[in-house]
Amino acid sequence: MLLKIPMNDLVQSPPIPAPAATLILVRQKDDRLQVYLLKRSTKSGFMAGKYVFPGGMVDPEDLDINFWVNHVDLDTKKISGQLGQALSYQEILPYCVAAIRETFEEAGVLLAVNGPQLDNTLHQLRSLRAGGRLSPDWLRQRIVSSGGVLSLSRLSCWSHWITPKLMKRRFDTRFFIAEMPPGQSCQPDEDETTHGIWVTPGEGLAGNLDGKIPLSPPTLVTLDQLLKFHGRDGLRAETARRSWESPIMPRLVPLVDGVIILEPWDPAYSRKEAVISPEFQANKKLPVGEPFSRLWHHEDIWAPISNDNNAGQIRPNIDRSV
Repeated sequence: MLLKIPMNDLVQSPPIPAPAATLILVRQKDDRLQVYLLKRSTKSGFMAGKYVFPGGMVDPEDLDINFWVNHVDLDTKKISGQLGQALSYQEILPYCVAAIRETFEEAGVLLAVNGPQLDNTLHQLRSLRAGGRLSPDWLRQRIVSSGGVLSLSRLSCWSHWITPKLMKRRFDTRFFIAEMPPGQSCQPDEDETTHGIWVTPGEGLAGNLDGKIPLSPPTLVTLDQLLKFHGRDGLRAETARRSWESPIMPRLVPLVDGVIILEPWDPAYSRKEAVISPEFQANKKLPVGEPFSRLWHHEDIWAPISNDNNAGQIRPNIDRSV
């Protein structure tokens, strides 16, 4: 017997999503593409204990367009063309600054063009970061004063996510992607993030299924998208033509035993009721590489599962966000 569950998020007034930015750091090692994942603190108020890409909310300092536009390595036309797509440079620039700032705060990697004193400044900043003494305006005060500029040219757009309506904390997040800058290394901050690893997309997805690398839903979907790329050349070609497109806004369906997320490409996504088989738990978890449109949260793991009509299972177009 199938269960018909009302999709109540259609009528509720959800919290307004806060603007946020995430950076997918990639590198090629031994002819394999790897990504950097950070484990969020178990004390975190959002995705506690899950592995994610570096990122966080857009801060007030990031919103000073008139200041930052003079301290990046792209002019306004290139910012709009490369990173804004349908957005103006004024709209996308705060997300770019936030992605770069948060990546240093959480992973210790800074995308910046060297100024005369930047190397020494980076050493000082890493010491302050290790001691938890970075000021809210550290990026403006330290990097710019040393003659550095932010490397927006290293960023490419990847995807746009909006947290499901039924979640207590919601974010409107731009996912950027960038290759790991030479001469730097990643290190978790031991506060917001407690562990960091370089893994191939397949390793990350397999680790999630066995509970060793529990992933957040957007991280899981992103790693699945990256499975097809075996090196930087193919990924570079993809990012060169990628645009934000429509946001990915999953729907959360509460169950007696856990919850299910429906992605926008799921056949039931637009229905007023979600049709769920009560027998799906034991035999419908999907192996790495199998297309999916549903994630089941059970025993603190988000696992891809098949829908009740496996013939309708599809994978999102890699060239689009949905």
